[in-house]
Amino acid sequence: MSWLSVSNISLQERENFALREVSFEQPQFQKLAVAGETGAGKSTLLQVIAGLNQPSSGEVRFAGDRVRGPVEKLVPGHPGIAYLSQHFELPKFLRVEQVLRYANTLSAAEAAKLYEVCRISHLATRQTNQLSGGERQRIALAKLLLSAPKLLLLDEPFSNLDRVHKSILKAVIQDLGEQLAITCLLISHDPTDTLSWANEIVVLKQGQLIQKGPPEQIYRQPLDEYTASLFGDYNLITGPAVSRFAKLAGTKAKSKQLLVRPESFQLNAATDGQAGTVRAVRFFGGYSELDVGLLGTSVTIKTGATDLKPGSEVRVSLPKAGVWFM
Repeated sequence: MSWLSVSNISLQERENFALREVSFEQPQFQKLAVAGETGAGKSTLLQVIAGLNQPSSGEVRFAGDRVRGPVEKLVPGHPGIAYLSQHFELPKFLRVEQVLRYANTLSAAEAAKLYEVCRISHLATRQTNQLSGGERQRIALAKLLLSAPKLLLLDEPFSNLDRVHKSILKAVIQDLGEQLAITCLLISHDPTDTLSWANEIVVLKQGQLIQKGPPEQIYRQPLDEYTASLFGDYNLITGPAVSRFAKLAGTKAKSKQLLVRPESFQLNAATDGQAGTVRAVRFFGGYSELDVGLLGTSVTIKTGATDLKPGSEVRVSLPKAGVWFM
């Protein structure tokens, strides 16, 4: 029996489908992320799983029980599932300890551990209107978790957070699974959030599931250009150049399109590799991004080299593992 099973979920709004026959499973403790462009149906899917939105067809089952939507249930929601919206709210002008005490169903020891995991123990005496955005979010998260859910759904949890609070929240989410045995499913528009955290990623496009797999597979072997674009920069080689780049990688052309991530190219010393010319250089701190004229076209290459300027001659190689035919 699957921990979470989403079976043929469709949701029609007026004449359009927000979701169309979406199916997947999530085992307990698997870290699952949902990716897709704005309007792809990510938030709608999480709300259906949480029992907050009524699907037109299909069903969601959690720990063996069917999740009923708001049309079937007076109070929306499902036992054991918690959903943190992008638009969470906290009561104003209350102390944090008051907000949490009113929601608590745990023992004092269990609650204390939860507050420690959420990095909020030091905020107990502060008023909710005195908190930063990241602190407010962690308070809202802890408030949800005081009901002892087993599945946590996070809707764009990292949006609008600065680097420091984003790093703290990532550590919190990691600890929820490891220390509190809470299974998490999240959506995020930032590829670095999903690729570094998830065990598997589900990709939605216009309400349909188009690819599901481990992060490295989704990143290096995307189904199409849409999926490739969700997870970072890429070079899409088309036309006669495909065979030339395939030869550079030591393989044969297998389709009319070839995808190469910028970091897959390697700059070589001396005369090794294919000759190219640097056309532009952009510095990003830990790496530089180059536009390089290569094999009759222009490609983007990421490198740690710092001594290159427009007009520099470079030698480029491309490992076979760095190319993906689409």
